[in-house]
Amino acid sequence: MTIQRDKARRRVSRWMGTMAAAGVLATPLTAVAGPLDLYVERTAMAAADQRCGFFDSGLRAALEAGRIQTRNAALRSGATADDLSRADARARASARTVICDSEAVSAAAAHVRSAFDGFAKLRQITYPGETADWRADRTSSAQIHRWRLAQQTDFAGGQMVFGLAGRDTRPVLLALASFADGRTPYAARLIMRDETRAARPYLDLRGDLDLARRMPPAGALRTYSAEARSKAGLDLRPEAMGAGWAFRFPTEAAVRLTALDPREAVAVEFLFSQGPAVRRVYVEVGDFAVGHAFLAMASR
Repeated sequence: MTIQRDKARRRVSRWMGTMAAAGVLATPLTAVAGPLDLYVERTAMAAADQRCGFFDSGLRAALEAGRIQTRNAALRSGATADDLSRADARARASARTVICDSEAVSAAAAHVRSAFDGFAKLRQITYPGETADWRADRTSSAQIHRWRLAQQTDFAGGQMVFGLAGRDTRPVLLALASFADGRTPYAARLIMRDETRAARPYLDLRGDLDLARRMPPAGALRTYSAEARSKAGLDLRPEAMGAGWAFRFPTEAAVRLTALDPREAVAVEFLFSQGPAVRRVYVEVGDFAVGHAFLAMASR
C-alpha cells in the first residue's frame, strides 16, 4: 500500500508541470512541490474535471481523496485556513479558463489517470497520524460486519475502537469500548468543535502530543449523544479486547468530523451510574476525512 502511494506521489510531481503548461494552474510551481502546491493542482484538476468530464466516477473519487490528503498535509506544514481559501479560489479560477479539448489539458488529464489508477484499485490503506493511525478497509462484504475506518486507542482502564463500521458501503459511526473493571456505561456522547461557534481550531501544540490540549473550551463544543447501545460483537471486537459495549452516533457526526482540522482532537465520553460518572477518551482527527473519501470510492 505504501509503495502504491509513493508511486502516485512521484507521478504527481511529473504531471504538475504539464498542468501548469496547460493553464490549469494559476502560477508556476517550483521543481519540488510543497503540500499547498499539491493542494492547488489537485483542486484545479478536480474543478476542470467538473467542467470537462475527464474521469470516471472511481478515479474522480480517488482524486478527491488525494485532494483532501494534500489539504491536511498543508495544514500540518503550517498553512492557515486563509492560505487554503486563497489557494482554492486560485485553483478554481484557473480551471474556469481551461479549454477541455486542448492537447495540453488532455495530456494533464492522462497523467492524472496514470497517477491515481493504482490508488483507485486499493481496498485497504493506513493513514498515519501523530498519535494513532486510521485504518481504512473498503473490501466488499455483504455478510460480515467489519471496521471500515477505525482508530484504536488504549486509555487508563480500558481500550476503545472508534470509527465507521458496517457490512456495506454505508457504515455507521461507532465507539466500541472495553473497561478493565467490567463496568457498563449506560450512555455515551461524542464531543467536538462546533464550527458555528469557533471557525478555527484551538491547538496547543507545545512540546507534546496531549490531545486534551487540542480541544476548544466548553463554549465552543458540539455534543452528539449516542443513538443506540449494544454489546460488542466478536466481528468488531479486537482479539486483545475483552467484553465491551458499542455505541452508535448520528450520521451527522461523521459528516462534521470530516470538516475538522487534522491536528484537532475529539472526545468520547462514557457515562456511568456509579463511581466516576464520566470517562473521557480522546481521538485524533488526523486523516479521518481522507479515509472517509477513500471509502466513498467503494460505492462508485
